[in-house]
Amino acid sequence: MSQNAKIVMDAVRAADHDRFLTALYAPADKRDALFSLYAFNAEIAGIRDRIHEALPGEVRVQWWRDVVAAEDDGAGIGHPVADALKATISACGLPKPAFDNMLEARIFDLYDDPMPSRTDLEGYCGETAAALIQLAAMVLDPVEAPRFAELAGRAGCAQAMTGLLLLLPLHRKRGQCFVPADILAAAGSSPEEFVAGDGGPGAKRAVAAMMALARDHLSAFEQGASALPVSLRPAFLPLALSRAYLAKMESGSPLDGVVRLSALRRHWLLLRRAGKGWPAL
Repeated sequence: MSQNAKIVMDAVRAADHDRFLTALYAPADKRDALFSLYAFNAEIAGIRDRIHEALPGEVRVQWWRDVVAAEDDGAGIGHPVADALKATISACGLPKPAFDNMLEARIFDLYDDPMPSRTDLEGYCGETAAALIQLAAMVLDPVEAPRFAELAGRAGCAQAMTGLLLLLPLHRKRGQCFVPADILAAAGSSPEEFVAGDGGPGAKRAVAAMMALARDHLSAFEQGASALPVSLRPAFLPLALSRAYLAKMESGSPLDGVVRLSALRRHWLLLRRAGKGWPAL
């Protein structure tokens, strides 16, 4: 393994350990490409955490846009993740518009504007987590991947919504609300009330509605997951953890603090799905 590849792998291990574990189930010759995708995702998902003002954050987003758009002339940029990503895009023929859409969606992260509606949330999840799953599938098996684009959409919504629920304490602390305004209104709350203090009387109802929406997408994914070929399983493996995370949240609300699964539990769930896939429902 080259020094650059090790830097990229270690970046994923530190920033997104669940996806790091799933990549280990991919064929050895595919792992570096998956790590480059996951490291890129971690980089852009963490822009707000590293750059606390929106406009400098948008400058960083634009830098990544320029990286993706630039023609590959074989010259390295000097940024390990950017160099690895460009090599993966070129070697695997990945569609650059997917990365541009992902970056556009991430601009929402930089501001405190409320998520307007469930439809907007699903669109955000589609351009971020679902796109990442589909790109990983294209790396693993470009022939089979297009057949499962719709399933990637469901998987991405389930995974992203679960992730947003896990990050609720962080988002509320900084005044950010990913729970859609229409869901909050139906629960008798508002974005402003949800992020203030204990979230108000409607907070738990809104979280329950978000969990139900995540479960709906997860169930839709699981309905079709048994058809996934073995070659694509590593791209979808993060979903092996989603139901367990949601179940854990039911016994302890994500409003009350960070919800975690033990390392042993995560390893077991990933091993089971990597070996046997998802059962037919």
